Amino acid sequence: MTQSEPQSPEAVWSHAMRLAELPARKPTRFDLSPDAPTRAAIAQWADISGVDALRLKGELRPNGRSDWELVATFTATVVQECVITLAPVTTEISEAVSRRYLAHMEMPTDEEAEMPEDDTAEPLPSAVDLAGVALEVLELSLPQYPRAPGAELGDARVTEPGAEPLDEEQMKPFANLRSLLQSRDEDEK
Repeated sequence: MTQSEPQSPEAVWSHAMRLAELPARKPTRFDLSPDAPTRAAIAQWADISGVDALRLKGELRPNGRSDWELVATFTATVVQECVITLAPVTTEISEAVSRRYLAHMEMPTDEEAEMPEDDTAEPLPSAVDLAGVALEVLELSLPQYPRAPGAELGDARVTEPGAEPLDEEQMKPFANLRSLLQSRDEDEK
């Protein structure tokens, strides 16, 4: 599949929750599943054959006075083309999702900076786009090289016209050395 123009995730599916409007003392539960036309748009956005199911279920809860934490489970059933046969390959994805939104997160100011050890921490936004989180998890969880059961690459042998293709023994780095040693041993006898 090819896309004519890349779309932003927000244009495909969005479900923003403004943190200022959420209860400051108790978790806010959510259970998101896009409808069929939205799943088709997500499949096109992700450049895959199809999204049969997608769900993000969890809660957004306050953490201290000004921080927030998202804890959820992401599940999806996607269809991709096999990289060898182009046959459809269905994959079940299930991921635990954890994000911490920090009000006082220090951002690196240097041109080059090391990645922080805690990759779940993000600066506190005014709204959390739960659908954007789901699309991020989907994109990171997709198999890069899906293979249909039994799909094999086989042997590719390329030679000059009229030449014999190399076999496994000849491709080993010390194959010629072995033949030289054998001929030397025969000469010494």
